[in-house]
Amino acid sequence: MPERVMPGPVDGPGCIREAVCIHTRKIYDSCRDKDCIEDLRFYPKLQYADVLNRAMSVKGGSAKLLHIYVDVEPVSFNRGFYTVDLRFFYCVTLQAYLTSPIPVPVEGLCVFDKRVILFGSEGNAKIFSSEMRAEAPDHQLMRKSNLPVAVAEAVDPLVLDARMVESCDMRCDCDLTEIPAYINGFFDGELCSGNDMRRIYVTLGQFSLVRLERDSQLLIPMYDYCMPEKECAGGSGENPCNLFRNIAFPTNEFFPPNTVRMPESYEETKSFCSCT
Repeated sequence: MPERVMPGPVDGPGCIREAVCIHTRKIYDSCRDKDCIEDLRFYPKLQYADVLNRAMSVKGGSAKLLHIYVDVEPVSFNRGFYTVDLRFFYCVTLQAYLTSPIPVPVEGLCVFDKRVILFGSEGNAKIFSSEMRAEAPDHQLMRKSNLPVAVAEAVDPLVLDARMVESCDMRCDCDLTEIPAYINGFFDGELCSGNDMRRIYVTLGQFSLVRLERDSQLLIPMYDYCMPEKECAGGSGENPCNLFRNIAFPTNEFFPPNTVRMPESYEETKSFCSCT
């Protein structure tokens, strides 16, 4: 049976100097998704309502992820597992085509709900610390201090499609009264959800990572202290001509290719979708 490693200096031929205890969040479970989100209701700003009613068609533009609301609840029939409910809020810009060949940019809101189930283990300890909180005590955190922490990471989505639906083809969608005030604050105008106008539905492509974490004390090997090796660079000391000389000559801009390669990466697809 191997001897248990204890905190302190480590004697051995390797480069490990010491075994140290650290406090960090341990990841218990995680997942990744590539969601193709079809037929999301588009809530335009009120100033664009007349433009959309007169539009002959709409095409995709760009989208920006504003916020993800994350909530964790235990699964009652499976100990140690938790549901993670996520609500994505997007600022979407579409291109509306009227009689002019030049499109009119139309900005609005889209909302996407998602649920995943992950393992987060169990814990009954209530955690308190001397860390200052502006509005302490936080009663919500005190009630749920034994739950794992859910973390969601996502990039801005790709706008894959957009279509108009006449007012006679209605269905139930998310009400704007469910939108938090801080999300409305991202838009410099009132959002429209009236039933007397055409509805717009968009299709987004979303890449995301979700994980469950818990505070843990871990014993890890320490090689040395982290001392930065790079010097801090100033923003005004560089000669702009030297910067320009380091830029490669854009040969492809002067000689267009014979064929156009379809996008493969996220960045290429994002630029491709914005141009269509």
